[in-house]
Amino acid sequence: MSAAKKAAAPAEKVALYEKLVATNPKIERKGAANPYTSLNGHMTSYLTPAGSLVMRLGPADRERFLAEAATTLHEAYGIVQKEFVDVPDDWFEATDRITPWFAASLDWVASLRPKPTKRG
Repeated sequence: MSAAKKAAAPAEKVALYEKLVATNPKIERKGAANPYTSLNGHMTSYLTPAGSLVMRLGPADRERFLAEAATTLHEAYGIVQKEFVDVPDDWFEATDRITPWFAASLDWVASLRPKPTKRG
């Protein structure tokens, strides 16, 4: 079977994610089943199978976002991902509201030392 693998997240959430990713020409959506963005080998954002947006933010932006969005750090498989925040749905659905935070995520990750890729 040669059909492309469909994203696990609901189609409307995938469309919102693609709209957000399109706001920044420096990045592209990756991952068929599990949509994500990465830069220099570091993940910057991803969409959970339930359709929730998760973003990586630097320390100052992360604290500010947690307070302003009244949200928490993201937890996956029982582990708190210390640099990743859960984006509330109402923020995710307001592209103009979340776009500056998405840009801040990319700026933070761009400042990190690039990770060597495993692909040849």
